[in-house]
Amino acid sequence: MRAVPAEAKQFAFLIGQFDLVVKPKAQGLGQTIHGVPKLVGTWKAWRALDGFGIEDDLRVTDESGNPKLYSHSVRYYDSEQKRWIASTIDVYRGVFNTSMAEWKDNAVVATSHGTDAEGKVYASRARYYDITPTGFKFRQDRSFDEGKTWDEGLLSIDAKRIAATAARP
Repeated sequence: MRAVPAEAKQFAFLIGQFDLVVKPKAQGLGQTIHGVPKLVGTWKAWRALDGFGIEDDLRVTDESGNPKLYSHSVRYYDSEQKRWIASTIDVYRGVFNTSMAEWKDNAVVATSHGTDAEGKVYASRARYYDITPTGFKFRQDRSFDEGKTWDEGLLSIDAKRIAATAARP
């Protein structure tokens, strides 16, 4: 059996349970005038894959508890590529996505590609930053021109740790 590389702990900040305040960017005139919906959620993660990875569930609801997002990810540190590989399913939409992530400048930066609801291909980047023992911040940006320009702050999350461990579902 291979030894677990030290870098496989880079996502250890995600282990546990977090309460979330989720802030989507205003889309369209209506949200620009009236504001975006208030969203909350939970993020639960645990060590997986014999220490080589992390598995996690992200759930987002509106303030009334109506489900908006449920994603499940398996994250694996590939020591040959020196980066994280993640497979994520958006459970409610039935969409799988693969991303690559690296530790850079005190943050984990992930990149991926996808297709929006209108069939347009996009590049996505996400940053996990301001990582402390009590929480972290997350921001997702999107580009429809292969990174020449970015729609920044498409989604922001403020995560506050409420438990050091999370039960697997």
